[in-house]
Amino acid sequence: MEDLVIAPATEEERDWVAGLLAGSEPWITLGVTLEQCRKTCRDADYLVYVAHCRGVSSGAMVLQRRGVAGSPYIKSIAVADEFRSRGIGAQMLHFVADLFRDQARHLFLCVSSFNPRARAFYERNGYRAVGEFPDYVIDGASEILMQRRLR
Repeated sequence: MEDLVIAPATEEERDWVAGLLAGSEPWITLGVTLEQCRKTCRDADYLVYVAHCRGVSSGAMVLQRRGVAGSPYIKSIAVADEFRSRGIGAQMLHFVADLFRDQARHLFLCVSSFNPRARAFYERNGYRAVGEFPDYVIDGASEILMQRRLR
């Protein structure tokens, strides 16, 4: 997608990110509240990035530098409904890979078992399942740990 700029979130944008996450799947099904999302997005230990399409906030990511065994972890990634299916999510994943490539060999994320579309998206972008956490957040669903080798 042309005209996409990904940059660290401003303080105001962190609240926008929290709203985006809390109002989207899988966070709705997982029971993650707006207040929980705000707490995470305002936490200085997390890197929060916003994708801007032609100057409009269109997607976001919440990252941990050392989330899984010392490797970077994509805690959350979302694209606003009106911007989906335009390649923004894939560009955000490439951005994260480039951001950490010189610092780490692997990049991790989790996807909910009830979200097969997201899992297929991650697989198309170079991630593979490496573990499963049954009943981790909600009963009857697993969180699938996925990994991408960076170098």
